[in-house]
Amino acid sequence: MAGAIKTDFILSAEIMTIALSTIPIEDSLLAKALILAVVAVGITVAVYGFVALIVKADDVGVHLATERGGAIAAFGRGIVKFMPGFMKALTIIGTAAMIWVGGQIILHGLGEMGWHAPYDWVHHMAETAAHALPQVSGLAEWVTTAFLDGVFGLILGLILIPVVEKVLNPVLSATILPLIGAAKRLLGGAGQG
Repeated sequence: MAGAIKTDFILSAEIMTIALSTIPIEDSLLAKALILAVVAVGITVAVYGFVALIVKADDVGVHLATERGGAIAAFGRGIVKFMPGFMKALTIIGTAAMIWVGGQIILHGLGEMGWHAPYDWVHHMAETAAHALPQVSGLAEWVTTAFLDGVFGLILGLILIPVVEKVLNPVLSATILPLIGAAKRLLGGAGQG
């Protein structure tokens, strides 16, 4: 469950970052907040609706296999057999997508903050690939960019894992988490009295 929550948090942060980057800078703070609120609600409904369908597919398959007969029961058994492999593939694809998009966001952000070298290098490599394969230049450019963004995201993630485990988690455990626990106990105790 904790892994799913972390995944949802990362996905949400990526989506909101992408959405924010598309809002014109001259828009008011209120307009930006309203746009982000609409995106947040829309994405939440879409993503959790899709997740609910995936999670319930097993139940539907079992129901069809046990409550029906013939071709419908066979279809239900097929769903039940298909879902574990589908979930495994979805996990791998989803993880790769988060690494890729995360790398892309960081590279773009570094460029926006004035450190253009990593983003420019990726762009140059993508253009080189496009020129090397003129018949499929758009595809070559996209694949190269996506691959290098993913490699950057993976390397950054591998660097950050020990930082989070050895530095951030102990600091949070010693500072903020006890405060959160105390606030929960205080609020929980106030509601019981």
